[in-house]
Amino acid sequence: MIELQVLRRYFGQTKAVDGVSFAVYAGQVFGYIGPNGAGKTTSMRILATLDVPTSGDALVDGFSVVNDPDRVRRRLGFMPDFFGTYANVNVEEYIDFFARAYRLRGADRRRAVRRVMEFTGLDVLADKPIQALSKGMKQRLCLGRALIHDPAVLVLDEPAAGLDPRARIELREMIRTLAAAGKTVLISSHILTELAEICHVVGILERGRLVAVGSVQEIQQRCQTPQIAVEVEVLDSTDTLGKWLADRPGISQVQADGQVVRFLHSGNSAEAAELLKGMIESGFRVTAFGRRRQSLEDVFMQVTKGLVQ
Repeated sequence: MIELQVLRRYFGQTKAVDGVSFAVYAGQVFGYIGPNGAGKTTSMRILATLDVPTSGDALVDGFSVVNDPDRVRRRLGFMPDFFGTYANVNVEEYIDFFARAYRLRGADRRRAVRRVMEFTGLDVLADKPIQALSKGMKQRLCLGRALIHDPAVLVLDEPAAGLDPRARIELREMIRTLAAAGKTVLISSHILTELAEICHVVGILERGRLVAVGSVQEIQQRCQTPQIAVEVEVLDSTDTLGKWLADRPGISQVQADGQVVRFLHSGNSAEAAELLKGMIESGFRVTAFGRRRQSLEDVFMQVTKGLVQ
C-alpha cells in the first residue's frame, strides 16, 4: 500500500532524504523513527503529494505521487504535525467543510461526518468552537479530517506530540482499530515505547538514510549485544555488592544507585540464576533481581549515532 523506491529529496547541498526504500502492506502500522532533521517529515510530505522528490518515487496503493497525485490524494489521509484551524467554526462545521472539499454530497456527506465524529468521540462536542478545544481534542479533530474520505492509507506525523497520558492511550487504541479494519498506517513519533506496542514494522532514519527496517523483534535480534542489563535491589550496602560483583567473570559496568545496583552480564539465564544464588549465599539480602531485554529505545540508540545535517 505504501512503497518508497530509492526516494531522494535534496535542498541544495542538504540531502534531506537520501535513497530511502521500504514497503508497508495493508493493515500494517509502520513506525517511522529518527532524530529531528532525519528526513521523516520530508518523506511524509512527499507521500502526501505536498512536495516532489528529486529522484526516485513513492507509491500509494500502486499510484505514483509524481505521475498520479490526484489518485494518491483520494487514497491517502495526511495528519501533519501542525495544522491550522479556522476562526468562528465549530467542530461539526470543520469536519463538514473537509467532507465538501473531498466532494462528498448529500446523504453520503452526512454519513461520513457522523461516522468520523463518532469514531473520534467528537460527536459530543459537535457545537463547540474549535479554538476552545484541548490539545487532545484538536488532535482528534485533525485525525477526523484525515479520515473523512475513508482513505486506505494514513500518514500521521507526530500525532501524540504534547498529549497527556490518557489522550495518548486513546489515540493508540484508535490507531489499532484502524489497522484492524485494514487501513495502512505510517506514523512518526518520538515516544518509542508506544510505537513498540502498536507497530508491526519499524524504520529508523538518520541523516536522510534508512539505517534499519523490520519488525521490532527483528531489529532487536540484529542489534542484540552479548550482554544483558541486570538490576538488583538489596537491603544492604550497594558498595559492598558492587565490589563483590566486580570480582565476578562476565560482569561489567557496575553502577550503584541508592539500594539498587545495575550492571551488564554476559551469561545466559542459568548463569544468571547461579549469580543470584551466589549473592544470597554470600549474605546479601536481595529483594529484587531482574534481567532487562533491549527496548526499542535501546535499539534506536545503538543503530543511530546522533548525527545531524
